[in-house]
Amino acid sequence: MAGNADETAEPIEGTGRIRAIGERLILPLPAAASARLRTRGQNAVTAVLDGHPFDLVVEPDGAKGHWISLDEEMLEVLGRGDGEEVSFALTPSAAWPEPAVPEDLGEALAGADGVGGVWEDITPMARWEWVRWVGATKNPDTRARRVEVSLDKMRNGKRRPCCFDLASCTDPEVSKSGKLLGIE
Repeated sequence: MAGNADETAEPIEGTGRIRAIGERLILPLPAAASARLRTRGQNAVTAVLDGHPFDLVVEPDGAKGHWISLDEEMLEVLGRGDGEEVSFALTPSAAWPEPAVPEDLGEALAGADGVGGVWEDITPMARWEWVRWVGATKNPDTRARRVEVSLDKMRNGKRRPCCFDLASCTDPEVSKSGKLLGIE
């Protein structure tokens, strides 16, 4: 459900075409729409896709553009598939939705002494950064190490991960070397 739009922000409107990358369906935004977003990194928005409201985070493509991840629920609501056009209105939002915390990170956070308070105290935007950093690898050993490093950093008062490009595409299912697959 939507409802976190910044009332002073102008909606960014347009149409895009759903695209498959492997098993995933995404909605790449046209360059003109991406250029109007607040940052080259992730952006919290209240979106209206084909008339249906969603609070979501628009992802960076690593080349100054953005895309929207379309999960099964969204696709069912939209009734659209690969190659089909979707209209959108995106209103930047100051309120970030909570990220889906992956099971391995969630279990580690729940079982770690001295970390829960930091996790609860940081902003949803910062929680998105931790989730992105942990998930930005296909290698299970690297991922496990990132979970451990995350806990250690939080125990030592770090509120955000460091040393990664916030404007890069960090979803390993749809990117390589920080760029969304298939962009020129």
